[in-house]
Amino acid sequence: MSKGRAVYRSDSPVAELDLHARTVDEAIPLVEEFLHDAYARGWQRVRIVHGKGSGTLRLEVDRYLSRSSLVARHGPADRFHGGSGATEVELSRR
Repeated sequence: MSKGRAVYRSDSPVAELDLHARTVDEAIPLVEEFLHDAYARGWQRVRIVHGKGSGTLRLEVDRYLSRSSLVARHGPADRFHGGSGATEVELSRR
């Protein structure tokens, strides 16, 4: 899995964007591109993996998602899918 690229894992029903080792300035454009691509493909749910770290990247991803018209709701992943190190996103319906 390459860093910062949208990856659809065959062992998971949810497409994931891995942002490990990315700065906020690198990550937010990737999140935007990922969400637009997911919406265009008709996906209903995606996961953004940002890691736990200092929490700055998680906070900025959360701020972006809160303002995006493509996002119906979002929140931390369950403990089996990253917990606070990942964010589950439900996309708006067409």
